[in-house]
Amino acid sequence: MNQNTFELARIIQQFAKPFVQRYNPNEYQLRVLSAITQCRTSSLGGHVQACDECGVISISYNSCRNRHCPKCQGSKQVFWVEDLMKSTLPVKHYHVVFTLPHELNQVCLLDSAEYYNLLFAAAWDTLRAFGYARFGTETGAICVLHTWGQNLSLHPHLHCIVPAAGVSLAGNWKNIGNGGKYLYPVPKLSVDFRRHFMKALKTWLKKKVLLRQYQSLIDTAWNKPWVVHCEPSMAKPDHVVRYLGQYTHRVAITNNRILDVSNDNVTFLHKDYADKARQKPVTLDGVEFLRRFCMHILPFRFVKIRRFGVYSSVYKTMVQKAQPGSRLKTTVKEPTRERLFRITGFDISLCKACKKGRMHRIKELPWVRSPGYLFVYSVNYCQ
Repeated sequence: MNQNTFELARIIQQFAKPFVQRYNPNEYQLRVLSAITQCRTSSLGGHVQACDECGVISISYNSCRNRHCPKCQGSKQVFWVEDLMKSTLPVKHYHVVFTLPHELNQVCLLDSAEYYNLLFAAAWDTLRAFGYARFGTETGAICVLHTWGQNLSLHPHLHCIVPAAGVSLAGNWKNIGNGGKYLYPVPKLSVDFRRHFMKALKTWLKKKVLLRQYQSLIDTAWNKPWVVHCEPSMAKPDHVVRYLGQYTHRVAITNNRILDVSNDNVTFLHKDYADKARQKPVTLDGVEFLRRFCMHILPFRFVKIRRFGVYSSVYKTMVQKAQPGSRLKTTVKEPTRERLFRITGFDISLCKACKKGRMHRIKELPWVRSPGYLFVYSVNYCQ
């Protein structure tokens, strides 16, 4: 790791010990933090490369491939966008955002997996009910979960793209929407979403015998306006897929937002939406920074991108028939390097020194078999 660059890995290494002592994170969170600190270091092994033109030698270390790591999401996002384009309906789409009130954050921390499942279900139940009630169609959605605000606070919300088309009760494709101006009336959408989510939440809390304990929070959340944001339609399906692609593989904090790491604090940029989304620095205690980051480590194997309705596997064949013929062609598996170059124009095999030759592997470097997250063991020994 470049010591002159402020990275999430450095923050974890510096503040992990006091963070673990104070908050006792679960084992999966520790595994994620450990993976991020080892990403692209000798711990994970790698390979030695040589240029066939100038002969320069370079060492490349392996990535951790963890979905919470800010270094490992770029190519995944690019490939996901291209794959989604092959299955997107050639119709207008709407970007809909479902947001939960912050008063319910305490309930979320009880069991985040179940809470987020309820959010997905309530959003789709709302969209599906409006599709049938207003147009008599089974509509669809592709939903992406985000859990953070710009200052790393807990802020669960869903980014959804919804096609302006659906399947009628007779089994035929039918365009929906109101002349491309709007899909559904937002005020009514918000009320219906609140009803679906709160009903499911109270049922869940009742099963856990916790409803009475959190009743006051539920009443407060119910009595405030809920926010469902629906942007105007986007004409081309490729455009809306790229737009959603901005949200699919984001992590809570990226390295380029980190401005400074001192002995006690972390300073990073955030957008202040109350002030026209201007970027401003915010400073947090290092341990508090890690506490907030860990709130956004999703549960083990939790699915954060989900398809519903006509975009689900049940309707896959029907959706394919609605695509232009060129999209139905069977594609041969393409090497990652060639695919990345075709999409982005970036050639990972090009020599950075001479800009002419190609880098070729000449030696594999095995990963170091360490006892795991070393900073955790150091904490245990100190107790």
